[in-house]
This record gives sequence, C-alpha cells and structure tokens, in this order.
Amino acid sequence: MRGARRFSQAVSEGDGISLLADASDVEAVRAAELRGAEGFVARPGGSGLRGATELPILWYGSGEAGETGLDACVVPVEGLEAENGRLERLFASALDAGLDCVVAVRDEDQLQLALERLDPEILLLQAGAGDHGLEDVLGLLPDVPAGKLAVAELPVVTREDVAELERAGVDAVIVPAAEVERLLGELA
Repeated sequence: MRGARRFSQAVSEGDGISLLADASDVEAVRAAELRGAEGFVARPGGSGLRGATELPILWYGSGEAGETGLDACVVPVEGLEAENGRLERLFASALDAGLDCVVAVRDEDQLQLALERLDPEILLLQAGAGDHGLEDVLGLLPDVPAGKLAVAELPVVTREDVAELERAGVDAVIVPAAEVERLLGELA
C-alpha cells in the first residue's frame, strides 16, 4: 500500500469531480499539479513521473502494471472477453502488486462482463470514437452499481462536459495535462 497516494482514495475524496492529467513528461506533471490536477495518467513511453509528484499515478498501458511507484493500472475488457482467463489474471496481478485496478469498458456488454467476472471497485467509462462521447459515458453510468467509482474518458473534454459529468456523479475525468487550469478555472 502506498498510503496517501492511493488512486481510489484520491478520486473519491473531496468536493466535485477530480481531474486526472494525461501527462507524458515531468514538466507536464509539475505544471498540471500546480494548476490543480488531483492525479495523473502515465502511458507507455513516459517515465520518471513518480519522481515529479506525490499525487497518484494511473498506468494506462495494455493491462501490464508499468513502472514501479505507480498507484493504479488500467485493465481493458475490450479484446480480452473471450481469452481464456487473461482478463482475470491481469486484474489479479494488478491487485497482487498492490495497485488499484481500473477496469476499462466501452459498452453495456463489457460493463456487465466486468461486473460479473471481476467486480472492480473502479470503472473507466470510455467513450466511443464518434461524436457522442459524452452520451456514451453518461449512458453507461446508470449501470454502475452504487459504491463503485466511475472515471470518464472522452476524446475531447470541454468545461461543459466536465460540469455535466460532475452533476451525473462521475468521480473523475481524464483530461490533457495542458487543459487542467482552463477546465478548473471555468468550473470555479
């Protein structure tokens, strides 16, 4: 356990929706933290983020745990539905490593499968690639059981999207690191 850096704790605490800055380098992390980000998303190719912040970091790879010092990792349901136990193994591996496991789903079938096979604490509600990103996420939200945390991922995030997600009860949203200050400033 990493104490105060735990991802689920940071996402569930406080007032309103948490902004998770998608950052690829140390400078972006430092700038987004100063501007109000409450956590970070690290992707393959980015490294050394832990040394730049004490805020929680979500690893967004292809289901593997990523570098050391991270707090959570994404396990995607897509592509693993029919694979013989791989989804469950990735989920269990993340939990065994002491990470919060964020299960990514794109539609109702994936959401039901995740709830039945994994019963995750945190769900990443991913929008489709079309023009209905916000509607995709909001359409999944009623099927997320009470007590579960919901993180949203949209292709483009506006201030209005963040406000609507917050009103609907989403706990966090992934945003580009450079947009944190603008999105928070407009929400205040």
